[in-house]
Order: sequence, then structure tokens, then C-alpha cells
Amino acid sequence: MSVMNVRRPHISGAALAAVVLLGIGSLSACSTDSAAAGGGKFDVVASFYPMQFLAERIGGDHVHVTTLTEPGQEPHELELSLHQRAELEESDAALFLSGLQPSVDEAIEQAGLKTKIDAADLTKLEDHGDVEHDHDHGGGHSGEEHSEEDAHHLDPHVWLDPVKYAEVAEGVGTAFAKADPEHAADYRKNTDALVDRLHALDTEFRDGLKNTKTKVFFTNHASFGYFAERYGLTQEAISGVDPESEPSPARIKELRDEARADGVTTVFYETLVSGKTAKTLARDAGLRTDVLDPLEGITGKSKGDDYFAVMEANLTALKTALGAR
Repeated sequence: MSVMNVRRPHISGAALAAVVLLGIGSLSACSTDSAAAGGGKFDVVASFYPMQFLAERIGGDHVHVTTLTEPGQEPHELELSLHQRAELEESDAALFLSGLQPSVDEAIEQAGLKTKIDAADLTKLEDHGDVEHDHDHGGGHSGEEHSEEDAHHLDPHVWLDPVKYAEVAEGVGTAFAKADPEHAADYRKNTDALVDRLHALDTEFRDGLKNTKTKVFFTNHASFGYFAERYGLTQEAISGVDPESEPSPARIKELRDEARADGVTTVFYETLVSGKTAKTLARDAGLRTDVLDPLEGITGKSKGDDYFAVMEANLTALKTALGAR
């Protein structure tokens, strides 16, 4: 058949323009896909600050990172908005710590994400006793390593132990490299640098806390279990894992007695929750107060602008409180 004899339907100029614009829009949507918000970068949604820090340090220039927990927001109590749920759906990867934020666990489980990186699967979680003190984070573990019942009692605060945090960093680097192989070499290099820095921080804590007058420290809530275990210390929490829970009068008396017996000088509180109970205990027992930051978020009140700076401040505070020699 001759091409000249084929009848074509008449398309107006306006209709043709609309089709062209629609085609351009479709191509644009396809080309940016879920990384649209990140300007074409690997788009990662982090659940809260310690995960955000890892994503930024390991991802470097190749990754666009957003966090579900805003600075100053207490992460345990986070409830996700519809916008945040949509953000999760559109991202390339989610980096979270199951068992800490129930609403995040639920949203990520429901999201159609190809890459879900759970820090709880990248190191060994433990039960530190106080963690089950009248409270659980409500979640259970989304992976298969722990049963749902056991997960209620596992301590999620692994980032406060530099060695365990380094293990998590290794796993995150591997996951980034697998999900975005084009930049795998850079992810590996960044991971190695971060792990080296974390091991150096571990050495600082080991040396700084090796010789102290007391090994006992009081905290607002039970977040330093891994840390205490790593450096041969004993954490006594005023509350359990829930920083907002009120201790009983019996617990307050128990802590006063222990302070006298173990030479405790300081009651530590934190920046994201009220220090009222810690300060009351300190006043009643004749103790000092200071900040020991569990690093669940960075704010203007934080003693540093990133993980390492705040951990260094924590070391300084502990050396003073424990009577380091």
C-alpha cells in the first residue's frame, strides 16, 4: 500500500500540543521515579537521627536523606503523618531500627519498598533488664532473628555503643552498595572511614573510663545498657526505657541508698525530655546533675552538632561524674 493513500485522522494543534506535553510529563516522571525529591540521587528515608547520621556519612554526595523524626521530637512517641507515609512509599530505601518506633515499623512493613534496612538485623540485640521496666516500645521485631514476644524486651539503643554502631554501619554500607551498585565503591570507602572513626571513639572511651572512683551512673531512662556493658559500668535508670514514666517512691529511695553506697556523685538527664525527676532525685540525695545525651536527636541544646561531638561531650561528663583518674 502506498503511504500516500493512508488516511490519517485530523488532530488539531491544541490537541497535538496536549499530547506532546503529556508525553514529556510521562518521560519526566519515569526518569526521576522515586528519586525525584533527591534530584536524581539515591533517596533514603531515615527513621530518626542515628539512622540519618549513618545514611549521610555512608551515602555522601550520592544520597538524598530525609528523616521522619524532626530535631527536638522525642522519637519513641512519633506518629507518622500522611505526608511522611507518602514520602516512604516514594523513596528508594528506608533505614530504621525496629522496636523503637512502632508507627515507623508499621508504615515500613506496609510500604512497597524494595530496600528496607533494619539496623536491628545488623547487630545482636540484648535484654538489659530495665528495658522491660513497665514499658515496651510496642513493636516487636519485624525480622526473623527474634520472636515478637522476645523483641518486647530487647534494648534498641545500639548506637550508644560505638562498636555495635560500627557493626550497623557495615551492614548499611553493604545494603547501599547492593541497592545502588553504580556508587558501591564510594559507599565502601565512606563506610570504612566511618567504622575506623567509631573504633577510635571506642578506644577513647576505654582509655578515659578505665580508672574511675565509681563504676555506677544514674540516668533518666534506660538507654545506656550496651554502653555500660561495653565499658564495664553499671547504669541505674530512674525510669525504664520510657523517658516519660514516673518512678515509684520506692525506686527513688532505692536510688538514694545506692548513691551513698556506690559513691555516685551525679544524676544525668537528657535534652529531649524533662529533667524534672532527675533534678528532684539529685536535690533529695545531695547530688549534682549533668547531661548525658542518648543521641536520639540533635537540637540547639545538644552539646555538639553531630554524633561524634555529642559522644565526646558524654565522655567528658562521665569522666567527671565517675571520678576518672
